[in-house]
Amino acid sequence: MDDTLLLAARALVLADLEARHCATPEAVDALEDACANRGWWADQWPEGRVYVAGLVAQDVQDALFESVGRWPMCLSCDPEHPEHSLYIEPDIGGPSPQWVCEESARTIAPLGHLGDG
Repeated sequence: MDDTLLLAARALVLADLEARHCATPEAVDALEDACANRGWWADQWPEGRVYVAGLVAQDVQDALFESVGRWPMCLSCDPEHPEHSLYIEPDIGGPSPQWVCEESARTIAPLGHLGDG
């Protein structure tokens, strides 16, 4: 498989981890594991390569939920709302993954661009 696919996915998710000050060693390890697993997955299903970046983000999100809690948190809603996180849409992760607020269903940012606003 072409490594540029995984490097691009890694860069997008790492940018979002850094934007939310969550690029800890544990988070980066989760990112590396997700990239390795999705690389194998993309080799098995070449047509699914357009979904890799979003799926890597979801894998990191799942890994962090189990160890440190929710990521990324929504910073766009009124403070009166309970603390809640963002999720990747479309659900399978592609072909143009975006972070969406789980409370308002509002699109917050494309994957890799949480720090752009």
